[in-house]
Amino acid sequence: MGANLLSYVVRLELMAFFAGYPLLYTVLHLWKGEMHGKKAGVFPGRLADLLPYGYALSGLLFLGLVLKNLYPDYSFHHISLQFQANYLRVWGLLSLLFWIPALPSKGTFSLLHSVVFFALLLWDILLQINGVLGKELLANDMKIYTISLLLQVVTFLCIALGYFLFLTFKTKR
Repeated sequence: MGANLLSYVVRLELMAFFAGYPLLYTVLHLWKGEMHGKKAGVFPGRLADLLPYGYALSGLLFLGLVLKNLYPDYSFHHISLQFQANYLRVWGLLSLLFWIPALPSKGTFSLLHSVVFFALLLWDILLQINGVLGKELLANDMKIYTISLLLQVVTFLCIALGYFLFLTFKTKR
């Protein structure tokens, strides 16, 4: 029971940090496509290009949570125990690669990376439809998904604000 509970908590952590990204990605790219024929200016074209950086920021926040959970023992043995047979954590930490400038230019990579965590939510929905899971677990998943969506919006807005402040100061010089 303890191992199942621990793996469930890890799944919820991962869903909280990454599962909301596909919806934000889809909404911004639909908005970008809708404004494509009109005079869009900065919005929404450049905003959609900043999405992978917001995703990388949420990965950085996840790294902070992992390091907080490892405290006070940062030994190799303790770290290997935390990541043993938990490849989803490693997959979540791979989101830090989106800070590398070559990867965000291919925005679909960040979407493909996050679909793994969104699939966890879809899997739980399918299990609940088939009667395997109780309503309480699906209610937890939906709360976590809402938190994830809010986290993705906030990280994206932080990156967008930083980008536009940088452009403002750059043009004033």
